[in-house]
Amino acid sequence: MPLVALGLSAAILTQAPADPNLRPREGRFSVEAPLPTLPAVRLDVDGNGVGVAQQLARAKNVQARILWIDATANLERVNTREKVQALVAKIKSVGFNTIVFDVKPIVGYTLYPSKLTRKLTTWRGKNLPLDFDPLAVFVEVCRREGMPLYVSLNAFSEGHRNAKQGESEKPNPFMAPGPGFESPDQQSILYELDIRLGSPFGGDSFPVMPRPNEMPRNGDALGVFTGGAPANPPANSYAVVLNSQGNIVAEGQPGSWSFPGIPQGGGLYLGTGKAAEFLRNLAARTRQFRLISQPVFVRTSERLEQQIPLMMNPHHPEVVSRSLAFVEELARNYAVNGIMFDDRLRYAGLNGDFSPEARAKFEALVGEKVAWPQDIFEFVPGFDLTEGIRPGRYYDLWFSFRAQTMRDFVIAAGDTARRTRPGTQLGIYAGSWYGEYNRYGANWGSQKLQAGFSYLNDNYRKTGFAGHIDFLITGAYYNIATMTEALNRNLPAGRTVESAGQLTNRVVRDETWSYAGIELMKFKGRPRPLMDALQAATGSTQGVMVFDLSHDIEEFWPVFERAFRQRKKAPHAVPGLLEEVRSRRQALDEAGVIDPPVIIREGAAGTGL
Repeated sequence: MPLVALGLSAAILTQAPADPNLRPREGRFSVEAPLPTLPAVRLDVDGNGVGVAQQLARAKNVQARILWIDATANLERVNTREKVQALVAKIKSVGFNTIVFDVKPIVGYTLYPSKLTRKLTTWRGKNLPLDFDPLAVFVEVCRREGMPLYVSLNAFSEGHRNAKQGESEKPNPFMAPGPGFESPDQQSILYELDIRLGSPFGGDSFPVMPRPNEMPRNGDALGVFTGGAPANPPANSYAVVLNSQGNIVAEGQPGSWSFPGIPQGGGLYLGTGKAAEFLRNLAARTRQFRLISQPVFVRTSERLEQQIPLMMNPHHPEVVSRSLAFVEELARNYAVNGIMFDDRLRYAGLNGDFSPEARAKFEALVGEKVAWPQDIFEFVPGFDLTEGIRPGRYYDLWFSFRAQTMRDFVIAAGDTARRTRPGTQLGIYAGSWYGEYNRYGANWGSQKLQAGFSYLNDNYRKTGFAGHIDFLITGAYYNIATMTEALNRNLPAGRTVESAGQLTNRVVRDETWSYAGIELMKFKGRPRPLMDALQAATGSTQGVMVFDLSHDIEEFWPVFERAFRQRKKAPHAVPGLLEEVRSRRQALDEAGVIDPPVIIREGAAGTGL
């Protein structure tokens, strides 16, 4: 059909002139090799090029190559002088330029002789002689080899779940559970809910097990199942299936009805004995149930099933002074280049710390008594036992208060180290997904960060401690290296080594060096993906940290030898270079230079924790 018959003119089909403000350019992804001796990968050159630290590190040809040596996992690798000497020589020979040696693991004991705690001599059947000090040998050998040495501490962990459980074994393969168990008054306090099931019209109620999918014991509580009916329920059990509104969908002895499945947000409530009788009687009177909850406050030692470290109370003055005493002891007795805090420089989670000390300090901050915890937030349980949150009037301020506590500790730790031994540096390790770190209370970002995180208000921004440390390592512990690889595989681009490193670099905003950590076990039997991860880490930040020596590293020594063939210094080992970065950043800020927007690609919760 002729165009004119359709009412179309030739002018409509003529291409409009190009906008003169638009210019053709190559895409943001380009083939790059930050480690030139490894195969190149396609990286986000725009996102990875932001910041004075990135640009100056490249111009000065510096790059961190850090190997982490976990304390307990490597106990038998460092228990003689000969082993330490051979280990340092090997690490240096393949091109690493920094060692981090963990000397106070989460159990709270040390690998060196301390006046503050016991020396760790046994772990999972591996032994460290009581009269041997591996740290002293590391200091001696690293100084001779010209290898920078940093020691790692766990600030607010003083016990280990597995070691506590190991007390029932004879002999205990873990030696002892940790000093924190001997000081229950100094443990972190967790806010939880005591949940009961009852009628919306009042009357009797019955306790509910605090976590789903656990079979109740002795008829003292109701079990809640969200994935399906439990296998082989007891003969004297009774169950009701509730939807998200608490309405009964099915009831009776599990297996006696045609099971309809559990509606989204609902649960199967099962009891035996007294609990079964309660359910049967209540269901006869009403077709709708309700949950009744009350806040309860428990010590971390009462909830060891929730996490491995025994977290201590960072608001307790004795906990803080003890942690700083370890910093002073190490700086005084060992000529290390610096001190690092591992990931336990944080709270146990969103529900910690709700101790009396925290409450007193928070009330002093707001200048009045607060409803506890309603003025902060309340957990709101669903019938599937998920816990929503009802924010209180001081919800936002609470997060800033917690983060300020951690910032003040970081400042005190750095001051303690430098006062004791001038020139001692301070480093921090943290998980890489900054978007969840408000719940852990450790704001490792810049106080000038502008980004679209909902909690990043003016109060919270002031709690950033990036400007108070010499370098930051974040655990970019993903098995996918680059964003382009993730895009090719239709996977989240934020859950890659490159994206995690890029966000870390942007969040610290030139106030400290940033290095992306990779987890070696994710690449077992996969040397090429490890090479790509090394490229992604060094392309998106100013260096890489490899965790850990214990992860069958023998398989990967040739990869590191190839990757680090061109030797480089670490940025933190160059005197005055960080001060130059900060000075240049300040000049840009004063000149009104605006950073490109921080691209937030969501990472996976818990990565690197």
